[in-house]
Amino acid sequence: MTRSTTDEAAVPPLPSPKERRRLREAKSLSEEEVAAAVGVTRATVRSWETGRTNPRGRKRALYAKLIAPEPAAKPPAVKPPAAKSPAAKPSAVKPPAATPEAAVPDAAVPEPADLPVAPPVPEAPPAAPPADAPPAPDPAPDSDTRSGAEAPDERRVSPAEAFDELYARTAPGLVRQTYLLTGRRALARESVERAFELAWQRWPEVAVDRDPAGWVRAAAYEYAMSPWHRLRRTHRQPDAPPTEPGKRALFDALLDLPPAYRRTLLLYDGVGLDLPETAAETEASTPAAAGRLMTARAAVAERLPELADAAPAEQSALLHDRIGGLARAEHVPVPRPARAVRTGSENKARLWTRAAVAGVALLIAVTGLTLHTAPTHYEPPISPPERVGGVPPRGGPQKLTAQDLRLQKSLSEQLAHGPERLVPRLE
Repeated sequence: MTRSTTDEAAVPPLPSPKERRRLREAKSLSEEEVAAAVGVTRATVRSWETGRTNPRGRKRALYAKLIAPEPAAKPPAVKPPAAKSPAAKPSAVKPPAATPEAAVPDAAVPEPADLPVAPPVPEAPPAAPPADAPPAPDPAPDSDTRSGAEAPDERRVSPAEAFDELYARTAPGLVRQTYLLTGRRALARESVERAFELAWQRWPEVAVDRDPAGWVRAAAYEYAMSPWHRLRRTHRQPDAPPTEPGKRALFDALLDLPPAYRRTLLLYDGVGLDLPETAAETEASTPAAAGRLMTARAAVAERLPELADAAPAEQSALLHDRIGGLARAEHVPVPRPARAVRTGSENKARLWTRAAVAGVALLIAVTGLTLHTAPTHYEPPISPPERVGGVPPRGGPQKLTAQDLRLQKSLSEQLAHGPERLVPRLE
């Protein structure tokens, strides 16, 4: 094993991209300060916090040490008496950096005074007990026959069951949120189903994510806000707005906002995320997300008089109620069953795999045919003929014609008649 492999193994695993940003802001560190400490650019730090790339080698160790939460002081271990039941034993103390409240203190996040922070969503309890929990008491002698049996509450959930539970819990509401983001019912349903298909293809990654519902929501929003949908005939124009004047005014005000401002307003005032989570999901800085939120609120308040007269704290609550009421009042299509989404995702993955294999096989066949039929040596091309002037005619005896050939033949066949040739003699 090389030295770099040993160093990477010694570094603790990095938290999720959203948690990395929380930990950095909890320590009041900017992206420039982290980049200067690790020795990279600001864009690289932002890509680490959005999940596009991950640090490696020495930079991974420096980055993990830089954003590592400060260890909480452990209480002294007290051994419980033997007479007490296992339920009376002290529970393990969870480090404060694992919760959103401890990871992002109020003093670390620069939030405007007129933007109240929505209460964070409580995390689900951990599936496994902490590592420092006290050991379980020895089983009684009469429980040897049941030592190998599994408790009913400890039944392992299959990936398909976990996916179906997430789909049933979040898909209907996510379709309504995406409808408010795009104004198109069919596109909202298609975006949510597409996001869940992508989540099932990457389920090992999504299952261990800190917020699987947020992962799917971000994928659905990205697909729904793609500018390529305007080239499709079915999604060029938004659907008919609500008939009620108040809901129609809010609906038109949302669609008139730029996509980034509309998404920020829906995440903060509609979904109820806090400002750092909204900034992380929209891939923007916290001050930029705050500016977008204030601009979007001002634009919506111009259409709704009751929001213009309300205080900032009441304005957020009114927007939350109005957006939720608009989403619940509109009739949106129900997404397909979870089993159909999983089957469609598997079929698409299988189809793309076969298409890739067929493309590679076709490329290999074309390459082999080209190598077989290609010439092995260079053949210079033959230049085309050209008429050349000023060349003298060819000299010498000319070619005999047919008449000349007949005359030559007749002369050679006839005998010579006349006196013999005289030969001079010497006397």
